[in-house]
Amino acid sequence: MPGQAAAPEPVAVQVPSLAAGQGATGLALSGWWYTAGAADPAPAVLLLHGCGGMLNKHGQPSAKMREYVALLHQRGWHVLALDSLSARGGTELCTQRIGTRKVTQAERRRDALGALQWLAAQPQVDARRLALLGWSNGGSTVLATTNLAHALVRGADVQPRFAAAFYPGCEAESQRGYRPVSDTLLLVGQLDDWTAAEPCQRLARDGPPRVTVLTYEGAYHGFDGSAPLRLRSDVPNGVHPGQGVHVGGQPAARAASQAALVQALQAAFAKP
Repeated sequence: MPGQAAAPEPVAVQVPSLAAGQGATGLALSGWWYTAGAADPAPAVLLLHGCGGMLNKHGQPSAKMREYVALLHQRGWHVLALDSLSARGGTELCTQRIGTRKVTQAERRRDALGALQWLAAQPQVDARRLALLGWSNGGSTVLATTNLAHALVRGADVQPRFAAAFYPGCEAESQRGYRPVSDTLLLVGQLDDWTAAEPCQRLARDGPPRVTVLTYEGAYHGFDGSAPLRLRSDVPNGVHPGQGVHVGGQPAARAASQAALVQALQAAFAKP
C-alpha cells in the first residue's frame, strides 16, 4: 500500500481555533504542517485525531497519523495534523464518559473551522480544494464541522471540498438533520461495538444524497490500523456501556478503505 511510505518531516505550527464569541481570541492549538513542495497551490487535507489523541508517548504524531500523512503527501497534497487536546491540558478522551468529556464536540468543531481558515490563508494551498479527514471522535467532528444544521458552520468563511470519516459516531448529527456542505465519505466496520455502523448507514440511506457509506464485513473499530483485535474494558461508552469495546485492525478492510479514501479524494480534487 502507498501508506507504507515514510512520512515527511513536519513543521510545528500554531493554529488558532475559531473564537467562541464575538471579539474573543481563539485558543492556539498545536499543528504539524507537512507541505507538499508543489510549484503551484495544491490541495490540503486536515487530519482530526480520535479520542486517544494525536501524540505518542514521545510527544510526536502517532504512527497511524504519520502513515496517513505519507499516504496523502505522496499524492502531492499538503497535510495539517491538528492536536485538539494538548492545549487544553488533555491527552485522551476515550476513558471519559460522553457528556462529561473535558473537550467537547463544539470545541473540536471550532478547532476544525479555525484550521480550515488557517489552511486557506497559506499561499501554497489551493483554498478551493480543502478536505477533512477524521477518525472516531475526530470523525464525529468531521460530521459536526460539515453539518449545515449548525449556525457556526453556515457562517464559516471557508468550506471543505470533501470530507471523510473513519468509524464516526453518527447518531448526534443524524438527529440534528445532517445536511453536509460537501460530498462526504463514511468508512465503518460492520462489527463495530464502539461507534456502531447502523446510524451511519441510516444517515446515508434516509439523508442527503451527498453522503456515501462503505461498510467493511468482519471489521471492528480501528479496522484501518495494524494492531491485533483486543477488548478495551476501560472505555465506558459504546454499544453496550460498561462491557467494553473491541478495537483492532483488519487487513482486508484496512487496504480497501485506504484505497477508497485516496480514490475519493482524487475525484474530489479533480473537480474544477
